[in-house]
Amino acid sequence: MLLVMDIGNSNLKVALFRASELVNYWRVSTNNSYSSDEYGIILDGMFRHAGRNLREVTGIMVSSVVPTINFTIDHMCREYFKIEPMFVGPGIKTGINILYESPRDLGADRICNAVAAHNFYGPSCIFIDFGSATSFGVVDSKGSFLGGCICPGMKLASEALVSGTSKLPHFELSMPDQVISRTTVTNLQSGLLYGYIGQVNYIVERMKEELGDHRVQVVATGGLALLVADRSQAIDRLDGLLTLKGLRIIYEKNT
Repeated sequence: MLLVMDIGNSNLKVALFRASELVNYWRVSTNNSYSSDEYGIILDGMFRHAGRNLREVTGIMVSSVVPTINFTIDHMCREYFKIEPMFVGPGIKTGINILYESPRDLGADRICNAVAAHNFYGPSCIFIDFGSATSFGVVDSKGSFLGGCICPGMKLASEALVSGTSKLPHFELSMPDQVISRTTVTNLQSGLLYGYIGQVNYIVERMKEELGDHRVQVVATGGLALLVADRSQAIDRLDGLLTLKGLRIIYEKNT
């Protein structure tokens, strides 16, 4: 079976695939202070809880936007799985043409999202990843990643709002029933979340205009996607495993 890992700033998402079938899925907090043994023991425990064995894994594919943890994960894979992992990066075959001015600057997770979005929701599509940052990407009908834009994530924006003011309280990311709210907390929730919906709708509309195709599919992924997807008319599909699916496809193209 194939083990894929998507290392983000907040979470490390792990999945097991048997061919194209998703067998298991887990999330672990990303922690730069963890050793390779700590990550190995955590994964071993999750495997055992699911009735799996580490020896069932025959290949490992990793995407990471946290370079400081890559050596630790690489060492863990070699020590606990006895497998040399592949990382999404320069030299990896993706099946899409990356038109970024500097492809090396493009995050590995965005490459995986572009590959999966093109394969499952394309050929032409827009994908939005609601994580620590909210990133938009566009793939055209020829399978070329054209670029996109990056905005502060909802959680990051809420923390900046509270830490940058003296009287505003911490608040939960929960959608109020209406925009005109009557408490400070619901005012904050309304401004942030309905503001994000407006931002998503506007950016997607501009992207469709620039792409010259208003029928293009828009797919959302990431831990906070559900908050916006239910209220935004711009989002057509929700796929929480988009990045992991992209990792599987990239692995198959390189083995």
